[in-house]
Amino acid sequence: MDIYKINKIDELITGNPYVGRGIIVGKSADGRSAVSAYFIMGRSANSRNRIFTEKDGEVFTEPFDASKVEDPSLIIYAAIRRYENALIVTNGDQTDTIYDGLKAGKSFSCALTSREFEPDKPNFTPRISAVSYFGNNDFTYEMSILKSADADGTACNRYTFSYNPLPGLGHFIHTYVTDGNPIPTFQGEPERVFVGNDIDEFTDTLWNALDADNKISLYVRYTDLETGAETNRIINKNN
Repeated sequence: MDIYKINKIDELITGNPYVGRGIIVGKSADGRSAVSAYFIMGRSANSRNRIFTEKDGEVFTEPFDASKVEDPSLIIYAAIRRYENALIVTNGDQTDTIYDGLKAGKSFSCALTSREFEPDKPNFTPRISAVSYFGNNDFTYEMSILKSADADGTACNRYTFSYNPLPGLGHFIHTYVTDGNPIPTFQGEPERVFVGNDIDEFTDTLWNALDADNKISLYVRYTDLETGAETNRIINKNN
């Protein structure tokens, strides 16, 4: 078994009906860009009734048709925010928790101690989060998953992973293993995936690999480490 294998994202998820929500963070193969990606999937009409919008460099989930919203509590939130040199990406309103924590001088993991998995029994959807710290023409990043300790939601287990970026390597964390009832929670460390130099190729490859029925939206950002210039792509199934 090659523990250092770098997987192609399409080979990793093609044919999997439901990996849920996912975050990828890493460095482009040429070493010039920090890469962050976030996608959402959904099975219910309420979950599928969403789009990504970008405002002043921040990304939000919003209803596609506001008249059809059933419960906004777990599906409408800021997915990507920046605080000073830190770029925050999450699958829920813990984005704001991390933002407020960093502003108060807390660490990424410390800020998340006030949060736990989502209260959507029996799935207890994990909260996944990432933060990239920029400086000196490079960056480091951390990822987190908060998930139920048992099938009853009795306690929350918290895992934090810290990375020094390597060219061409990204780390991929997602909420579920695959579809099911209840839906099985992601296990183990974030998966190692290849990150290329071309944002359009990376975006298209990831989007096309996601299950056609369940995918909803995808956001990808490449940040030039020398200039700080950002290049973004948004794909929404609902247009």
